[in-house]
Order: sequence, then structure tokens, then C-alpha cells
Amino acid sequence: MKSSKITIIFYLALMFSYLLVSCSEEEGMKMEEPPQMSVHVPAKGNSWFLDNVGTSQMKSSDFDGFSWTSKSSVLRTYFRLEKAGEVHIGIKATVATGTSTIKATFQNESKDIEIKDTNHGIVYIGAFTVPTAGYYYIDLQGIDRGNTQFASIEYIALGGEATSSGVHFSNEEYFYWGRRGPSVHLAYQKAEGTADVQWFYNEVTVPEGNDVVGSYFMANGFGEGYFGMQVNSSSERRILFSVWSPYQTDDPGSIPEDQRVKLIAKGNQTTINDFGGEGSGGQSYLVFNWEAGNTYRFLLKGEPAGDNKTDYTAYFFDPKQSKWHFIAQWRRPMISTYLTGLHSFLENFDTATGPMGRMVNYNNQWVYDTNSTWHEMTRARFTADATARDKARLDYAGGYKSGENGFYLRNCGFFNETSTVDTYHTRPALGIAPDIDFDALSSN
Repeated sequence: MKSSKITIIFYLALMFSYLLVSCSEEEGMKMEEPPQMSVHVPAKGNSWFLDNVGTSQMKSSDFDGFSWTSKSSVLRTYFRLEKAGEVHIGIKATVATGTSTIKATFQNESKDIEIKDTNHGIVYIGAFTVPTAGYYYIDLQGIDRGNTQFASIEYIALGGEATSSGVHFSNEEYFYWGRRGPSVHLAYQKAEGTADVQWFYNEVTVPEGNDVVGSYFMANGFGEGYFGMQVNSSSERRILFSVWSPYQTDDPGSIPEDQRVKLIAKGNQTTINDFGGEGSGGQSYLVFNWEAGNTYRFLLKGEPAGDNKTDYTAYFFDPKQSKWHFIAQWRRPMISTYLTGLHSFLENFDTATGPMGRMVNYNNQWVYDTNSTWHEMTRARFTADATARDKARLDYAGGYKSGENGFYLRNCGFFNETSTVDTYHTRPALGIAPDIDFDALSSN
């Protein structure tokens, strides 16, 4: 009987010990569970593949979510936190079969994580501390893969104190425009006493290192078109002058004949096309290898041509040749006007270069009016597009600040300086009107 009691007591003690261990293990498992990460940053709209990270030769390319095979490519995803503090980071990704190993790096801290074909949830990367509000990114680099692709990345998951005041990124509505980055503008204010504007003069300087592929540094914008310089590829640059048709369409082939913009004349080296996609009209451009660091001059004329039509004529000055190049003259129907809505803008038209920053300076703006008088324009209103206003991207700036060469515009690159839109800025007056012999301007 005594032996039986001892046996019962032994088994009770053993069961109690097992319960203690089980509870302890459950407690430990709960401690290892990832924290809540309710903010999901879509990879498709906020990520780029980067090569040669950290060098001046860094290149970026679009990320489509499915073609990740190279170990040398780093997938970088950007987001903006509005508060300092702890941020929890995870990744929602899948692999078709097997297991992939990926190195995740945030703020110079790296961790290898595994993506398994049996895992359909969020893989927790870790908790990190960010010292200030602003833009941050996480890098993912493939180490090993069990299939042809490293992984299909759906989103980066975020949580923690640093997300409590908001996180900004491009959602599905802005997957295209957010990848291009925000466009920024300067609307010039005419001086008091200026009559109808016949000529618009502007000077443009792209600082060295800011001539990124996909950039359009638009110099002389007006109510019916635009005129500026582009970086079209690694081997081609253009001076572009376009005039919109009054017919509202993105398909130039659908424009009725009586509403088409007609070419009156063009320079010998100028190429002529229709354009579409963002309105439609007549396009003219000169392939010209302009250089960052040099200042270029733009001159635009606009005046009524009779029969409810207006002629627009564009000239570009090459400082190396000390020569004005005639680009083209276009006649637009259904309007009779001089130049209105004078402005400049900076945009990126290549989604692959959305993470690469660029800047431009605009200086010495003048208009020549129908009273044959030059007037300097020293005041401009800074504005931005819907991508900026809806806070899909906040890497934009512009206006005037001490030390800059006149007004400036800056966008892309995920920098933390953000200028207030719809604000007015004044640059110092230079006071010396352009010396231009209008009669001597060549049309060849």
C-alpha cells in the first residue's frame, strides 16, 4: 500500500513538472511571435533593383515582382516614416518550390531569412530604431534559391512606434506615377506694367551629376505647350519643343484636320513628330549633347497669326558655338493670343530612374512685350503634381534659397527636404536685359 502511494505521488510530481515545462515553452513561443505589423508597403510600386550599390555607377531598374534571379541585384523598397522610434519590419513573399535564403539589410544591420513554399504568412525580420522621421529603405539580396527565382515579393510589413504618426508610400493608384516621382513647377509672375508678352527668355543650368536619364528640364512653358531639354538615354539628349492641339485626346491620329497643329518651318537638324499620351499635338526636337554644369538659353515667341490662329516659335542658344539654333515654328488653330501661363517644370518620365535624384536651376527670366520693352520676372509660385499633393511621394522641393543660382527645382531620390506647395518665392534681380537682335535670328 505504501509503495502504491509513493508511485502515485511520483507520477503526480512528474505530470506537474511536465505542465510547468509545457507552460514555460508556450510562454517562450509567445515571446518569439512577431509583433503586429499592420502597415503594408507594396513592393510593386515602391521597389527597384539596384546594381553597384554605394558607388557612383549605381544603376536602377524596374521591379516587376517575378524576375529576381541575379545574386548581384539588390531589391530596395522605400517608405517614409513620420516619427522616430522603434520600427518592426517583416516581409510577405512566396517561392514556388523549396526554400530561398535572402539577406535583409536595414540601417546597416543584416539578417538572413528563409522563404519556404510552405510559408504563406509574414516572415519577421526584426525590430530596429530610427533616429528621425524621414525616408528609409530595406534592401533584399538573394543568397540561395531552391527554384529559378529567389522569391515573389508582395509587400514589406511595418509596425511599431515609428509608424504611429503615419507611413507614406505609393499605393496601387500611384504605382506608375509614384515610380516616376513627383513633378514640380514654377509659375512666373509678370512685372507690373507688362503688356502682352511676345517673347519669353529663360536660362537653365543642370548641376553636375543631376543629368539623370528620364529627366525633362522644361524651361519655357506656356499655356499651349512647352520647351526645354531632356536626357532620353545614356547616349542621347534632346532640345524638345511641343504644342498641344485644342482637340482633347491622347491619340494624335484622332485629331480632326481643322484642329491639328501645323508646322510652319523647322531647323535643318530638327525632327518633327506627332505626340500623344498626355494630350496630343505637334512635337519638334533637336538631338543635342548638352552638358551638365553649362548654362543654356531658351527663347520663345508667341503671337496671333490671324484667322483665330497663333504662331509659336522656339530658339535655343548653344554657348560653345555662341549661336541661336532655330527649332521650329508651329501654328495652333482655335486660339488667338500672345504668350500666357509662363512656367518651368521638372519631371521624370522613366519609371526605372524614380529612385535617382535630380535638380535644376532657372535664372534670369525676362519677357519682351508688345510695347517693345523688356521686363524681368523675379517672382514665382512653387507647385507640385497630384503625386506630391496626395503624399504618394514627398521627395520634392523648389523655390528660391540663398546660394542657389536663381530659382531651383528638385525631385526624386527619396530625400527628406520637402518644400511647401503653393508658396511664392523671389530671386534677386539681375537687372541686365537679354541682348538679342530679333531680326538676326536664323531660321536655318
